[in-house]
Amino acid sequence: MSSPSAAGPGPAATRIASLDVLRGFAVLGILIVNIQGFARVFSAYMNPHSAGGFEGAEVWLWSLVHLFAETKFISIFSMLFGAGMAMMSDRMAARGAAGTGLHYRRQFWLLVIGLAHAYLIWHGDILVAYALCGFILYPLRNLPPRRLLWIGGCAVAFLVPLWGLAGISVPYWPAEDLAASVADWSPPPEAQAAETAGFRGTWTEQMRFRATAALTVQTTGFLSVLLWRAGGLMLAGMALYRLGVLSASRSAAFYRRMAVIGLATGLPLAAAGVAYKLHHEFAFEKAMFQGELFNYAGSVGVFLGYVGLVMLAVRRGWLSGLQRRLAATGRMALTNYIAQSVICSLIFYGHGLGMFERVGVPGRLGIVVGIWALQLLWSPWWLARFRFGPLEWLWRSLSYMKRQPLRL
Repeated sequence: MSSPSAAGPGPAATRIASLDVLRGFAVLGILIVNIQGFARVFSAYMNPHSAGGFEGAEVWLWSLVHLFAETKFISIFSMLFGAGMAMMSDRMAARGAAGTGLHYRRQFWLLVIGLAHAYLIWHGDILVAYALCGFILYPLRNLPPRRLLWIGGCAVAFLVPLWGLAGISVPYWPAEDLAASVADWSPPPEAQAAETAGFRGTWTEQMRFRATAALTVQTTGFLSVLLWRAGGLMLAGMALYRLGVLSASRSAAFYRRMAVIGLATGLPLAAAGVAYKLHHEFAFEKAMFQGELFNYAGSVGVFLGYVGLVMLAVRRGWLSGLQRRLAATGRMALTNYIAQSVICSLIFYGHGLGMFERVGVPGRLGIVVGIWALQLLWSPWWLARFRFGPLEWLWRSLSYMKRQPLRL
């Protein structure tokens, strides 16, 4: 998932409003992707055919989420995390202070929060990956924007030939390796039944499945995907921040072009990925690698198109009331991100209502919309009384090694 609160919590007067609006937009949007990870077995996230019942509304929901949301909002988060690193570094330099120690303390405590989130609440955590990327990429923050864009773009693009070659090689894999991969892609019914029973069980019974999945994300997932994709987009975010793209300071015509070109190039590619996977019925040999490339590439255009639309809305003052609520949601993005996981775990897992693998499309959509409404309402209410969101305050206090003021 995200880098919530990428820019770091700070007084409202020193914040860039467009970044907060964009962050709020992203933290809400990512829930419509993550809800699948809360509600269903692991394999259903990548291969919805694996868990059965993939027809009618399930097909439509998967198609729309894959087209408009999958990988798009997490890309915005990655970009914002990089922008936040650059912004904090610039502010510390303007004060004549060395920000390196503060940065690494922030990354350390973000890592701790992410590990707690992954192993105690939800295995789909993204904070651990962001903290690790923050440790690695910080020395590059002062490179010229064009060089940051080049390095970041190459890192993101690196996975395209890698996945393409992996897909071509599948027919030549040893039979036992292919069989093991197919078994993970579409587990036997007894394995899915055990997972379902585990997540409907007690918190300790869930741990067996949650810890295994979290460890996979933090090791092979990080090295094979997140380091390159998230890390590359963080570098791009540093560049776009310094070029004024993320502060809504470019012209309206610039953002219109950004939105039109991004969506016009990205959506057709993502749509081709939807059609390709559905046509091949999510067969491992087709969908795992080649099938992912369509959306992997297309999502870059789509998320940049979304950024252009949000920046244009900020410049034009469109939907000002909604923007204020989104900005408040974005200022509390770390709190809201973790809160989404807490709420969903209480709905779907056994220590709560135990609705794992029991909620269909209408129910999942209703839960998403309900959480959106809750966070859009409670975030401005909280920030009218307090300086920071609860977790933003904790993160800031730990990073500065001093209890920070909370009440206004």
